[in-house]
Amino acid sequence: MLEENKKVVVIGGGITGLTTAYYLQKQAKENQLSLDITLIEATPRLGGKIQTVRKDGFVIERGPDSFLERKASAARLAKEVGLADHLINNSTGQSYVLVNGKLYPMPGGSVMGIPTQMAPFVTTGLFSIPGKMRAAADFVLPKSDPQNDQSLGHFFRRRLGDEVVENLIEPLLSGIYAGDIDKLSLMATFPQFYQVEQKYRSLVLGMKKTTPVSPKQAGTVKKKGIFMTVTNGLESLVEVIEHKLNEGSVLKGTRVDTIESKKDGGYALTLNSGSIIHADSVVVTTPHFTLPVMMPQYRFFDSLKDMSATSVATVAMAFPEAAITKDIDGTGFVVSRNSDYTITACTWTHKKWPHTTPDGKVLLRCYVGRAGDEAVVDLSDAEIEGIVLEDLSKTMAITAKPDFTIVSRWKKAMPQYTVGHKQRMVDMYEHVQKELPGLFIAGSSYEGLGLPDCIDQGEAAVQNVLQFIQ
Repeated sequence: MLEENKKVVVIGGGITGLTTAYYLQKQAKENQLSLDITLIEATPRLGGKIQTVRKDGFVIERGPDSFLERKASAARLAKEVGLADHLINNSTGQSYVLVNGKLYPMPGGSVMGIPTQMAPFVTTGLFSIPGKMRAAADFVLPKSDPQNDQSLGHFFRRRLGDEVVENLIEPLLSGIYAGDIDKLSLMATFPQFYQVEQKYRSLVLGMKKTTPVSPKQAGTVKKKGIFMTVTNGLESLVEVIEHKLNEGSVLKGTRVDTIESKKDGGYALTLNSGSIIHADSVVVTTPHFTLPVMMPQYRFFDSLKDMSATSVATVAMAFPEAAITKDIDGTGFVVSRNSDYTITACTWTHKKWPHTTPDGKVLLRCYVGRAGDEAVVDLSDAEIEGIVLEDLSKTMAITAKPDFTIVSRWKKAMPQYTVGHKQRMVDMYEHVQKELPGLFIAGSSYEGLGLPDCIDQGEAAVQNVLQFIQ
């Protein structure tokens, strides 16, 4: 039982920090712990990259628009704070890959581009006959020698060949991480693919054996979407959590400049106002590049200085239905680098998430920026709108300018998990545990970018704090 009052400071008010603060306060109330929890956020608002625009009947996400339902922590948090009735799955539909200026349906049964059904893969026009034959070598190639890590590109090229990687796998994976798959770490992003290869030798056969049969394949009438969101926008989740936090426990517009370990235990946090807060335990959930700035005296954070982060932008465009004269049956497409396009993907949001768009309107959400191609993010809104419209007009006959466009820039927002990332994090955590007891690190820079991954890390931080202070 916790006898004396303990002070915990959570730095960063994105979804990781919000999760940490909320569940810590919940544990304190339920278990009658003498815990004083403060959440500090440098900007005037909470939620980080979760931002929703509600305009003219549209619900438009500036950042993430959903989360995978199978990663249970996000839906669990939403239900925990009273949003169970506001959760909704996406509408399913055909998705496409844009290669050499042409839209090709995503082959049925592919998991992150890896085929689990042969017929759609054999008949698709996405690959040439030599490309398909090279991919078929996966059935006879031996499994790779055990290794600590390798790039996604190296792993998939060895198994399936360049053409399948460049026309299908790369657009899908780089869409998630906005990165260069020939630099991204396999073990930090998709270790399950390595494990499947090691167990089954053939990646294709292994994925076929380990992938659950979809409802559509099983013969049911309607396939349920695998993603979820909140009907009034993801920011409503942030708003509800903030409302439930203890009054006076959140400091917004306040930056932590330095964190110093005290000789008698605990930490002294110097704020940009010059004031100092003392804490028994600290949870840092800010981006990786802030840690070496706040704690320059610790050399084991130096590896974070070399960790890059990609800048991206989302471009949401609202149109009247009549402006789209070439309607495509589907929910969106990703773009191969072999195509002469600036956008990396487009979601037909009005079809994937019908609740976001008024009747008679169309909502398109495009993405620009990826590793090695970030300059577009710095262009003006008008320039970005023009580029995106030109790209869209190559695939869809758009006869009018949008009713409105919302450009959202995210500078250094996508941390790059390059080869060796997992081991670098293990090394850093070991140093932190040994030299900085009571300080914990969590967030998208470390162990997963998606909302559930960040929430998982927040939940883990709560357990680490409680174990430390009791």
